[in-house]
Amino acid sequence: QRTMKVLLLTGLGALFFAYYWDDNFDPASLQGARVLLTGANAGVGEELAYHYARLGSHLVLTAHTEALLQKVVGNCRKLGAPKVFYIAADMASPEAPESVVQFALDKLGGLDYLVLNHIGGAPAGTRARTPQATRWLMQVNFLSYVQLTSRALPSLTDSKGSLVVVSSLLGRVPTSFSTPYSAAKLALDGFFGSLRRELDVQDVNVAITMCVLGLRDRASAAEAVRGVTRVKASPGPKAALAVIRGGATRAAGVFYPWRFHLLCLLRPWLPRPRAWFIRQDLNVTAAAAA
Repeated sequence: QRTMKVLLLTGLGALFFAYYWDDNFDPASLQGARVLLTGANAGVGEELAYHYARLGSHLVLTAHTEALLQKVVGNCRKLGAPKVFYIAADMASPEAPESVVQFALDKLGGLDYLVLNHIGGAPAGTRARTPQATRWLMQVNFLSYVQLTSRALPSLTDSKGSLVVVSSLLGRVPTSFSTPYSAAKLALDGFFGSLRRELDVQDVNVAITMCVLGLRDRASAAEAVRGVTRVKASPGPKAALAVIRGGATRAAGVFYPWRFHLLCLLRPWLPRPRAWFIRQDLNVTAAAAA
């Protein structure tokens, strides 16, 4: 029995090594690419903007904080972005997605990449699952993604472009005290998974890359879960590069850190160990009191 376990783990290790080693990423493919990036004012979104700028992409950046956006735009210009524009927008407003995509189309003449990265966070705890909080989170974290995609899809179809959706492990493995946030991320997984199938059967050459990341490396994310979780944030630059590589190679999925892929694969088979691991990362007393 022990020999079988060793063989199984060795086989899984070889499979993951082969999966992640097979990478045909060509940085030159992003030179001149027209990119609309949401949530670009901090954390992974800010690092995504800087990577795209270094690679010579044309950028439209959006987030809700104009002052932070202006800083990121200035840095992108210093890093060599040929064109970079910004539009401040609050995705809690149902009118914002339409205006953001139209702005990008006007400035860039079309889109090759739509990178959906913005999040509306909520403090972890039982009070975060009120109907009002859930409604707000669903608008920011799910419905605005649907609106942005619907408006940008005709241009992406023309360019044979890519949709890159930055999601969360909570969209695959729900955990405690994150009810509305998990609901929105699970909805993203279902919507874009179904959309991928629809595009396939209609022979529409638009790639969809779902990116499963851990805790975001940004102050707001850390503050929201302070004292509740022991999980460490993913480093922004490395996570951002993984997202860009996945989008450029038209991969179906990106997992960062890579062990999240293993956790998602094992989820149906090991429910009790999964629950045990989640408890190790969660301060249940603090979460319940929040």
